[in-house]
Order: sequence, then C-alpha cells, then structure tokens
Amino acid sequence: MSNGKHTEKAAVRLHFHDAGEGKPLVLLHGGGPGASAWSNFGRNVPVFAKHFRVIAPDQPGFGQSDKPTEHGQYFTHSADALKALLDELDVEKADLLGNSLGGGTAVRFALKYPERAGRLVLMAPGGLGLNVFAPDPTEGVKRLGAFGMAPSKEALKAFLKTLVFDQKMITDELVEERFQYASQPESLKAMAAMGASFSRPDTVEEGMLWREAHRLRQRVLLVWGREDRVNPLDGALVALKLIRRAQLHVFGGCGHWAQLEKFDEFNRLAIDFLSED
Repeated sequence: MSNGKHTEKAAVRLHFHDAGEGKPLVLLHGGGPGASAWSNFGRNVPVFAKHFRVIAPDQPGFGQSDKPTEHGQYFTHSADALKALLDELDVEKADLLGNSLGGGTAVRFALKYPERAGRLVLMAPGGLGLNVFAPDPTEGVKRLGAFGMAPSKEALKAFLKTLVFDQKMITDELVEERFQYASQPESLKAMAAMGASFSRPDTVEEGMLWREAHRLRQRVLLVWGREDRVNPLDGALVALKLIRRAQLHVFGGCGHWAQLEKFDEFNRLAIDFLSED
C-alpha cells in the first residue's frame, strides 16, 4: 500500500494514496477542518483495495495537497485537479466514492467529464442535496462557519460532534490531530477561499448541483445517515427524484460519517454496488 504520492505535472499538486489492483476507484473526502483522504477513509482503504485499485487524494486545500486561494467554484476546481491527476496516472475511467464535499466534487466531475466517470457512491453529497424540511444553513454548517470565524479546539470539537451519531467517536486525540492541520495559516486561508466560492455571485449557482442532477447518466448510490446534522436526510429527496439511475440507502443510528459509523455495512454495500455487472 502506498504511503502517499504527489502529482508532478499538474497545476495543483495533489497528495494521494494508491493501493490495490483492478478497476480504479477514487475516494473523495469531506471538507471539515483538518480533513484529508486518510482521516476520512484510512480504515476503509485496505478493505476496498482487496477489490479495486484505490486512489485517495487529498483534495485541493486539504492535507498535504497544494492550498491555492485563487480559484473558481470549489467543486469545479477540485474536479479539474482530479482530472489532471487521473491523466497523470493514465486512468481513463474511474468509479467515484465521495463524502460530503467529496460527493459534490464527484458529481461535478461526472457532469463535466462524463466519459471519465463510472459509478458514483455519494454519501450525503454537498451541492446535490436540497433541504426540503431542514433549516438551511444546518447546524453542522453553522458550526463549520463558527470555526472559520474563530478557530479553536473547542470550536473544532463542537463541529466534529455534529458529524456523528455516536458522540464517543469524537475523542480529544482526534480533535488534537485535526486541529494541527486545520489551524495552519495556509489551511485557514484555503478553507476561507473554498467557502467564499459557494457564496460569490459569480460562482454560487455553479455549486447548486441539484439543478443539474437530471443530466447524470451514471448509476448512482446515494448513502445517508438518518441522523445527519450537516446534510440532513430530506436533502436526498430531490436527488433521488431527478437522477435517472439512482437508489438510496439510509443507515439508522448514523450521522455524516457512514464509512466509519457503519463501517462493515457500508463497505459491503459500496463494494456490492460497485462490483455488480
């Protein structure tokens, strides 16, 4: 299993993990402070690598990847960086599994480069979910904004607690580890630039992926936690109606991190979906 590599030729250098053999599968992490491919999917990578070639990049602005602040709408920015990475790796087509922000990147990639995207596993994806009943911004998004305004371990812990149903998962060690990355000046600037791209008049509509969901032709598995406090379950309804080849799986007793809170069940579900003829 790779300990991590970097792109060499792309405009945005991405750090990534590369493990296993077979059909390529890209794992795209969420966008919380201190997030990275390994923090979100480190436990899942060895399981998926038994079935696929797993490519797990740190998205732009996160982990050990470049952290540019001059860019357009973030989903497009990250999708373009992913396309450059796959070009460098000579990967013509890949399935995509994305959590939250990573789900939004996966959708934009599939819309912009449809011939390069296979099946999609979208876990409470950003931009695609449209809250029908829940308030917007949600509790999780408000906590994320509070950290951006005044970064602290207390603010980070408050945000992380909105991600899980089982509050015991948010340990002091996890908060400390994430804060070390999240509090770096370049990480804070990158997070601010990412957030701004979702509200600037020239880019805000590009982030409303639900408006384009009807154009997706890939097979799509939507995965949601019933107790998600970041992208609530009702956000799945519009996507489920608009995406022609979509199905929805809901985990009870689960928040925003289905890949960890429902580890074994999630792995089986995703592998079965991605492996079907």
